[in-house]
Amino acid sequence: MFFGIEFMNAETARERIRARSDLNAFIVLTDEMGEGTVVGVKDVVDVRGTVNTGGSVVLPPLVSDEDAPVVAAMRKCGCIVVGKTNLHEFAFGVTSANPHYGVVLNPRAPDRVAGGSSGGSAAAVAAGLVDWALGTDTGGSIRIPAALCGVVGFKPTIGSVDTTDVIPLSRSLDTLGPLAPDVQTAARAFAQMRGDPAWASGSTPSSDHRLAVVAGWGDDLDAEMLRAWSIATRGLPSIDFPPRADLNAVGFTILLAEAAAFHRRWLETVPEKYGADVLEPLQRGLRMSRADYVDALREQSRLRIQANDAMASQKVDALLVPATRVVAPRLTDRFERSDLTGYTRPFNTTGQPAISLPAPAAEIPIGIQVIGRHGMDLKLLQIAMALEKDWAALVYEGVDDAGSS
Repeated sequence: MFFGIEFMNAETARERIRARSDLNAFIVLTDEMGEGTVVGVKDVVDVRGTVNTGGSVVLPPLVSDEDAPVVAAMRKCGCIVVGKTNLHEFAFGVTSANPHYGVVLNPRAPDRVAGGSSGGSAAAVAAGLVDWALGTDTGGSIRIPAALCGVVGFKPTIGSVDTTDVIPLSRSLDTLGPLAPDVQTAARAFAQMRGDPAWASGSTPSSDHRLAVVAGWGDDLDAEMLRAWSIATRGLPSIDFPPRADLNAVGFTILLAEAAAFHRRWLETVPEKYGADVLEPLQRGLRMSRADYVDALREQSRLRIQANDAMASQKVDALLVPATRVVAPRLTDRFERSDLTGYTRPFNTTGQPAISLPAPAAEIPIGIQVIGRHGMDLKLLQIAMALEKDWAALVYEGVDDAGSS
């Protein structure tokens, strides 16, 4: 029981998970019992009594003696970890097509990718297997699968959650956040992650806020994305913001350098144990110069200041931004990584809080991000609650008024 809401118990959750083993949403289940909030934890986070695989076969199979600080905080608030969720290997990919633990399937669109890297967490929530699930986000790894699976995915301000005992992808950009069926549950989940159940107590939709879109962002969307985007943002003003190409380039440079530094020992000794799509960019990172990395860090600082100034000077509380350039690709489609990360990675570079909400759309899930100001996580969640309520009332066709709240 949490904030007066009754959740499933652990054994019921495990029965559901076993019944949907076809989804490959989990790598391993625990034997934890009891009443409480049933949570799945992405298998890059230490959970006592389990092996932290990182979704790979590279690391030695050592059982964690203790929980990561974030899991310990969750337990203080009544969470029960029912299992470790599947992911794109080492959290470095956008499909969660894991060569070692199976391809995570999308419960809401079975012929389309679940997204990554927190694909198992998103699938578990979308299929109703857990109350909420813990994910990580370095370039969109919470928001992309949330968008493709039709659930809510919240990336808090970078630095607001302790990432100790989490297998890193990029220590400068990594953060932890919840995937949930709705914004209210995401807010409660984030309070549990903080070990402070009162943090989100009494949260209500915010009616006192100013929204905007970014000038020029959204011009490259595919037809289905554009339709949903146009409905959700109709009537909103646009503001200038740092160029998306610059934000993406700087973020990916930092990620490559830091990921390669962490993996160097295994890249030099057991490269054959990596999936090909993860091995290639990691090896590219090994070839990156220290000067390129330092320049990227310097440029990141400048872009963060510009992003903050852009919203502050134009008195904007939140931005609406597409979650992906395209709708969820089919399992057999060819597409570019940037088709799914091009609109999410910028906000790992700036460090701002961001949440992906299911858009008012037809047939297949589509996500739209709401971007808050740095450190204003609760305000962002309150704005997202208002948008979620407004969008629920919209009809996909024949909408006259949309985008205001």
